[in-house]
Amino acid sequence: MRYLLSLTLMLSLLWLAISGVYKPLLFMLGGGSVLFVVWISKRMDVVGVEHNPVLYSWRLVVYWFWLMWAIVKANIEVSAAVLSKSGRITPRIVTVPLRLESAVAKVTYANSVTLTPGTVTLLLENDFLEAHALLESAALDLESGAMEKKISWLENHP
Repeated sequence: MRYLLSLTLMLSLLWLAISGVYKPLLFMLGGGSVLFVVWISKRMDVVGVEHNPVLYSWRLVVYWFWLMWAIVKANIEVSAAVLSKSGRITPRIVTVPLRLESAVAKVTYANSVTLTPGTVTLLLENDFLEAHALLESAALDLESGAMEKKISWLENHP
């Protein structure tokens, strides 16, 4: 029950932060959306210890800021490469081993790679991730494992 309450609280706070419009009709629609998602999550049996949103506490906020900064840096790099006349775009497929244990961590990693401009996750398996990298620097970042280490830290596995 506490997992359902923490999920409801986290989704409500996220909706309030993202919405930016606070009118009665939108409050009702947002509340209905949150309750619907919580109901679906319960019905699908995906709410539990591993999927508890409060599990990550303050580390999740730190990770979000880190990811936003990574997205900004990647935007600048991709924009510079596209606008330069030297043609720095060198696309390639990168396969990196995964040392993350939980399914949530692996999916978070794959989604974070896709959110970062210049990279797209193509395949996620139990022991590796395959991604398309538009720039050599993006490929090297993936191979360095910095993002994977950050997600491991997020899960409190230093």
